Amino acid sequence: MTGEPTLVVEGLKTHFFTEAGVVKSVDGVDLAVNRGEILGLVGESGSGKSVTGFSILGLIDPPGRIVGGSVRLNGEELTTASPKRLRSLRGDRIAMIFQDPMMTLNPVLKIETQMVETLQAHVKIGRAEARARARDALGRVGIPSPEERLDSYPHQFSGGMRQRVAIAIALLHGPDLIIADEPTTALDVTIQAQILSEVQTLCRETGTALIWITHDLAIISGLADRVAVMYAGKIVETGRIAEVVATPRHPYTHGLIGSVPSRNRRGERLTQIPGMTPSFLALPPGCAFAPRCPRADEKCLAMPELAPCPGGGHLARCFHPVPEGAAS
Repeated sequence: MTGEPTLVVEGLKTHFFTEAGVVKSVDGVDLAVNRGEILGLVGESGSGKSVTGFSILGLIDPPGRIVGGSVRLNGEELTTASPKRLRSLRGDRIAMIFQDPMMTLNPVLKIETQMVETLQAHVKIGRAEARARARDALGRVGIPSPEERLDSYPHQFSGGMRQRVAIAIALLHGPDLIIADEPTTALDVTIQAQILSEVQTLCRETGTALIWITHDLAIISGLADRVAVMYAGKIVETGRIAEVVATPRHPYTHGLIGSVPSRNRRGERLTQIPGMTPSFLALPPGCAFAPRCPRADEKCLAMPELAPCPGGGHLARCFHPVPEGAAS
């Protein structure tokens, strides 16, 4: 892909100032997403993935705030944009799909009302034309009889259909960027597979850039073009999804992939990453993964840089990357 990436995040830091101390939920994150590209942001719960997404949108509430770094959407700096400017961008040029669609949908309003109001908030458009665009959006995400379903309330949809409506709302303005925060976690695998396929197709057709936040590497391996693995507020490995899955170089990524059930290891015990994710209030010096890492030594008391792995390929934040071809 050529040209300026749709989104460029450099050195993003989001801290929460609590009575117990400063929580560095996002601590120097760098990301870039091109037009029509899908980036998977992966990590355990509490790694800082969702806070990264909310930071990009400027949706951090006190006691949290962005304390450093840059977020540029099509070259426009968002960290210094006024609240009015951010409101005009949200839902129009940048949209978010939440894990729970009821965070997007109002239970007492018809779907038509919610979609029409979303359109009219950013575009001068008549109600008839807005309804037609809403109907078409529902059809694009696979909702049958979209004209009739516009007159339904959210409780009249299944969980999977409500999530499709939330995706349709996110797509209404043809945004440049969508951030999806584990939107299929609560759905059964059949509906999940359908939605993933539809989202992938829509991104290719519309050129929308997508950041898909999840803890599930299996989902990302079939959806994303690139992946960024996050641990304790930092990106620890990033690259093309095929390369990272085939040859994970950071011990954390290696452990995540090794813990995924496989048909090739039927009857064997699943591999586990020892220990627990550290508290952000008590991070160890240097590499935060070192206390859980079988490859750690004294050198890991310093913080490694995100650097190219030996032999080229993708990037990893590790002094002792896993050798290429090591068994997961």
